[in-house]
Amino acid sequence: MNKINLPVQVAGIINLTPDSFFAESRCATENEALKLAERFLKEGADFLDVGAESSRPGSLPISEEVELQRLAPVVTALVEEFGIPVSVDAYKPDVVQGVLDAGAAIINDITGLRLYPETASIVARYKAKIIVMHMQGTPATMQIAPVYQNVVDEVIRSLKESIGVAKAAGIDAENIIADPGIGFGKNLDHNLDILRSLDRFQELKVPIMLGLSRKSFLGDILDLPVEERLEGSLAAAVFAVQKGVQILRVHDVKETVRAVKTALALINELAD
Repeated sequence: MNKINLPVQVAGIINLTPDSFFAESRCATENEALKLAERFLKEGADFLDVGAESSRPGSLPISEEVELQRLAPVVTALVEEFGIPVSVDAYKPDVVQGVLDAGAAIINDITGLRLYPETASIVARYKAKIIVMHMQGTPATMQIAPVYQNVVDEVIRSLKESIGVAKAAGIDAENIIADPGIGFGKNLDHNLDILRSLDRFQELKVPIMLGLSRKSFLGDILDLPVEERLEGSLAAAVFAVQKGVQILRVHDVKETVRAVKTALALINELAD
């Protein structure tokens, strides 16, 4: 399949965990990860996002040793085999150091540098990119009655603080990406409020990434299990692109690339 060039970047999700919420993203071996990566790249992925600790609601952290044992060889193999940027879903300083040594180009910190601010200095030293995400609570507790006075204002304020931590540590502004954290300490109404207000996140003055793919808010809307949320994921992705989101983190690369390409063609034609 020929790569489709889009003004929106698409990251393919590779999970090195036995318990990630979408089974088809799980890779039990390095070989399985390489095969999935190869498929994603053929389908149009711009980079890969690899994780070894599940952050699904109710999940608990694993040890740094286990996480790095899962991540390091796979990150090295992906970089050597494909030469494409690899993002790693990690926040613990020793894990971040290890995957950057292994060749990772991007750190995707679901804590937004709040749990370990020192992670920012490590990323800066490697001149890598950082994704700062908003999360209320921890994966183990985040969906237990999350509360906000104004979710959009509070998430933007929190992300501004995370961006400030990154810049203070020496990370260049062009190497910072923000993620509002759909599904991370937010109920359905919170998620919908954020999505309807995505244009406001442009005030952060950094690229915005979203992970919408097959998430539980789509299950709430459609009353469908994770395996049947593809159409909802695509509709949400197209909506997000229309609202100015620059990066989509997805389980279904081919379908997302095709949907976004079509939507952008229609939007540009209507704009003309």
